[in-house]
This record gives sequence, structure tokens and C-alpha cells, in this order.
Amino acid sequence: MQRSVSIIIIFCACIMLTFSVTSAARAQKPAIAAAADLQFALQEIATRFQEETGLEVRLSFGSSGNFTHQIAQGAPFELFLSADENYVFYLAQKGLTRDQGTLYAIGRIVLFAPHGSPLCVDDSLQDLHAATTDGRIRRFAIANPEHAPYGRAAQAALQHEKLWEALSPFLVFGENASQATQFAAAGTSQGGIIPLSLSRAPQIRRLGNFALIPADWHTSEPLRQRMVLMKTAGETAQRFYHYLQQPAARDIFVRFGFLLPDEDNL
Repeated sequence: MQRSVSIIIIFCACIMLTFSVTSAARAQKPAIAAAADLQFALQEIATRFQEETGLEVRLSFGSSGNFTHQIAQGAPFELFLSADENYVFYLAQKGLTRDQGTLYAIGRIVLFAPHGSPLCVDDSLQDLHAATTDGRIRRFAIANPEHAPYGRAAQAALQHEKLWEALSPFLVFGENASQATQFAAAGTSQGGIIPLSLSRAPQIRRLGNFALIPADWHTSEPLRQRMVLMKTAGETAQRFYHYLQQPAARDIFVRFGFLLPDEDNL
């Protein structure tokens, strides 16, 4: 009987030790909230960061507006990379961040059409104009403008070209830029307006063609992307924040189509 009790005690101790180790491991991986347009670029940067430092981070991708609401409600993120710097300023005003963060990239949008689509992509959107009147457009995807900065930029560009009203009956809204990209690249969609950074990823690039939309078509919705540490940020989150500003990370941002903050005086 005494031997059985000892075995049970040892077994329970092992379980508690395993739980403690697992909890400690999770604690060493700070939760990072990142705009959906960073899905491929940031994963590559995080992998490089782990290889060089031995440290890991847990990445979550979504719309910047939704993340802002979650953080304001107490979500335990330690670092926030927003696609719209105004969300960072909002959180800073609420006293939730260490400071106002730093501008890490300038985003761009593209017109994307999947292979087999009747829509021809061009940077003047001339064929999109024609397609809205000749019946070729049935579904056209953008991120939801209510909480996704890339959705607002897409809306601004379409309004600039007087296409918003014509396309409105055919719009399919993605919850974030990544979901909008999935919709735009699907065979049931004729295309959409999505981030350049996602279009350049090999996983998306092989699905269709894209054309860069002029940045001055959405000057009312500039994609100034800012990141900030929360007041609760630990050492690993701080190191990752600083790593994102180093040449290795900046080179990856550029490869995915982002402009760096010091380019063209942006």
C-alpha cells in the first residue's frame, strides 16, 4: 500500500513538473499581435530571429482594428504591429503602451486577379472599369473597411477612380487583409484589392497576377504601419521589437514590397 502511494506521489510530481516546464516555455514566448498583411514577412523574420537568438515569439495575425479593441480590453499581447499608426496612437493615449512606438513600414495595395479570371489587371484599372459594365464582375474582394486599414485604402482608391458605387453590389469583405486575399485568389472571385506584401508571397503569387495601385489614389488612407511595445512587454518582446528595426528584418520587409520609413521622406 505504501509503495502504491509513493508511486502516485511521484506520478503527480512528474505531471506538475511537466506542467510547470510547459507554462514556463509558454511564458518565454510573448504574444505578438500583427496586421494580416504581415503574415508571410513576419513569419520569416520571426524564424530568422529564433535562429540568431534562440528566442521564440507567438504570432497572431488579424485586422489592426480588432486587435486594438482586444488590447484595450486587456488582451495579453506584448507587442503590436499595426497597419495603421493611428491605432497605436489611440492605445498610447489610453496609457497602455510604453511610448508611441516607431514607424516600421509603408504598405501598398494592388489589384489582383486569379488565373482564369476574365479581369485583366493593369495599374490604371481601365479593365476593371469596363468589367463593371459588361458583366464580367460577380465577386470582388477587399478587407472590411470598418476595421482593416487595407480595406479603407482599397475603398479610397476605388472612390478616387469613381468605381466604388459600381462595384459595391459585388463586394465581398474579408475580416482582414489575409482573408480578403483568400477571397480574391479563389476561383469563384474575379479578383480584388489586396496588400502588395501578400501578393509577393510565393503562395499567393502563383495563384494569379497583380498590378500596383498608385499610392496617391489613397492619400486619405495612407498605410503608415507602426509598432509599439505594451507596458507589460518582457525581455523577449523587447528584443524582437529592436530586431525588427535591424538590417536583416528590414531587408525582408523590402523583399515583400514594403517601403521603409526613411525612403522617399515618408
